[in-house]
Amino acid sequence: MTGSTAATRTARTPAQLIAVVIGVVFLLVGIAGFVPGLTTNYDQLTFAGHHSSAMLLGVFMVSVLHNIVHLLFGVAGLLLARTSRGAIGFLIGGGVIYLVLWLYGLVIDHDSAANFVPVNTADNWLHLGLALGMIALGAAAATIGRRPASPRAV
Repeated sequence: MTGSTAATRTARTPAQLIAVVIGVVFLLVGIAGFVPGLTTNYDQLTFAGHHSSAMLLGVFMVSVLHNIVHLLFGVAGLLLARTSRGAIGFLIGGGVIYLVLWLYGLVIDHDSAANFVPVNTADNWLHLGLALGMIALGAAAATIGRRPASPRAV
């Protein structure tokens, strides 16, 4: 057997690597939301709504729906990371989704039925950070992917 197997593998782009890492983090966060101890007030975890008093790491409001969204986001990140274009779409599109979620968290009354995800102030700040970070990483990775290859010295 020659070393051709290694030569035929395609290297992952920066966008793909970033999307994989973010996808895995979302999966871990989604799982952590179902782990008593990592989630305080676990006995008060509800499917959805502002009545869920469960707090991931004692800071971020979570519900079963919120955890499922994190798990789905993680799966989407891993699936879309199979291609560079998909990874960039996940990063920028996911960032836009989190920007909308941040705006949603700002305009709703956190004690109303409109807070079905649920979110609190800590979640809002996290969503803003995720939005800006994912959009910036996606844009940077897209730019890196468009740079012409530098000529090799002989």
